[in-house]
Amino acid sequence: MEISTVIPVYGCRAALPELHRRLTEVLSAISEDYEIVFVNDCCPQNSWEVIEAICRDDKHVKGIELSRNFGQMKAILAGLENASGNWIVVMDCDLQDRPEEIKKLYDKAQEGYDVVLAKRVQRKDGPVKKALSRLFYKVYNFATDNTYDGSVCNFSIINRKVAESYCRLREQHRAYVMYLKWLGFRQIAIDVECDERFEGKSSYSMKKRINMAIELLTSQSDKIIRLFVTFGFIMAIVSFLTIIGLVIYKFVADVSIGWTSIIATIILVGGLIIMVTGIVGIYVGNIFIQTKDRPLYVIRQILNDDKDEK
Repeated sequence: MEISTVIPVYGCRAALPELHRRLTEVLSAISEDYEIVFVNDCCPQNSWEVIEAICRDDKHVKGIELSRNFGQMKAILAGLENASGNWIVVMDCDLQDRPEEIKKLYDKAQEGYDVVLAKRVQRKDGPVKKALSRLFYKVYNFATDNTYDGSVCNFSIINRKVAESYCRLREQHRAYVMYLKWLGFRQIAIDVECDERFEGKSSYSMKKRINMAIELLTSQSDKIIRLFVTFGFIMAIVSFLTIIGLVIYKFVADVSIGWTSIIATIILVGGLIIMVTGIVGIYVGNIFIQTKDRPLYVIRQILNDDKDEK
């Protein structure tokens, strides 16, 4: 198989026929030996019915139905582990990623790159979402001592060796582009055009985005907890010097320092202790989840699977 396209599906049921039509035109122009892999991540719109119909009409399409919703990153993993292409494209199902840009990614990869990432020239997002994205990447870059560009999205093409290396990473909390960056290989990001969503709105609510940010920060770096250790050490020194100063002030000026400062200090230190303990708890929770070693996803069924035909 020359090229595969992996598409996690959650929402945007109405976009799938149009996505399939445009993908077929683009991929068949690159090579007749291609496949389209739809991974249904328990879509609430019952997109599986549409995927089944497409699979019946087109043997180039492989449908993978997960047993429940495992999340976009694990749906991408399921697609990569079941894709057959020498080159594998990952893209969203909402048609913000233009299928016509695949040719540009593929041609760039032929220049000797293992990974070609898409960089959205004009993101079709609101100002609040853009601002939060920039803030997250600034914090993430600081925490991981790396440089990640927030305009780079999951839309990308990778070769077989990169895909196999990615699939060997079995962390529960996953980030596709960041993992590709960590893997290395020869990679480049190029500008692509993007469109508005075909229908509806993103399923990533503000709460989900915040939870994902916390998961990524605490699963990819221990710098945050080391910062709080440093902060706690500084607070201890400041508190110790303050106590000495208050004792000297008491005897020199013969002035009662009162209970207010003591209570305020206790509350401050107690709050810091609780906060640091909570952060440690998050890290311990990540360890607990990882050591259970459960499968990252479960497949209910696969349509047009070459393995079943052999």
